Amino acid sequence: MSTVILLLITGLGLGALYFLVASGLSLIYGLMDVLNFAHGAFLTLGAFAGYEFAKAIGGASWGTFLISILIGAIVGALFATLTELLLIRKLYERLIEQVLVTVGLSLAAVALFEGIWGQDPLYTTGPSWLNQTTNVLGATIPNDRFIYIIAAVLVLLAIVAFLKFTRYGLIIRAGVENRSMVTALGIDVRTAFTIVFAIGGAAAGIGGVLASHYYGSVTPYLGGSLLIFAFIVTVIGGLGSLAGAAIASGLVAVLQQFANYYFGLGDLIVVLLLAAVLLLRPSGLLGSKKA
Repeated sequence: MSTVILLLITGLGLGALYFLVASGLSLIYGLMDVLNFAHGAFLTLGAFAGYEFAKAIGGASWGTFLISILIGAIVGALFATLTELLLIRKLYERLIEQVLVTVGLSLAAVALFEGIWGQDPLYTTGPSWLNQTTNVLGATIPNDRFIYIIAAVLVLLAIVAFLKFTRYGLIIRAGVENRSMVTALGIDVRTAFTIVFAIGGAAAGIGGVLASHYYGSVTPYLGGSLLIFAFIVTVIGGLGSLAGAAIASGLVAVLQQFANYYFGLGDLIVVLLLAAVLLLRPSGLLGSKKA
């Protein structure tokens, strides 16, 4: 029983990281019909920014850890905003060009990160509590998994609250339904869509800092490795569905943990799950038929 509890909670912790990446992908596609293959670069740059701040301040206090997460979010949001303003804004409703530009940006970003930070892992340190464990129903759970789960829940609630209860959230949802009508009312939909990119980048930046603590280091390839599973999660959950991304993140990560523990075939199980969803429900668990 303790093994099941351990695999379940650690799986949810990994799923929380998947969601922090997938939430931005799902949000940007669901509201703007943009498939952003450069999303992993937002995550990686956020992770490096958090690492550099912690390195400059020194120590491994909770204050340093939390501020590094905030800095990762800010840097991710800024990078995403510049990407939307300079590259994506003129490419709405031009899917092929979007894919080519974002894939190119992703490759260029990795090369840039290699040039600045090198290819070797840069090891991270955090509060000692993160490296300790907590007993849950007989299972010894690494404490950092709880932080990842809490962060994912907070990000999900913040995004939902923004979309439902703020002026720009209303503009975004209205612009998605009928952009020309909203523009005719004198409302600048472009600014609202830039904010969507910034929110997605911020979530990725948070995920990047937390992922660097999960793996114990940050490399130029951190975002690329997580982006693969984030896309799988986004497709399984349903393109454009934030709730679907949350459910699929937990499902994929938990299945991956169990399959790795018992059979050593976690990645294969995830791919088989993706294939089954595409065959039986192409729109995903909670996706629309249009998606």
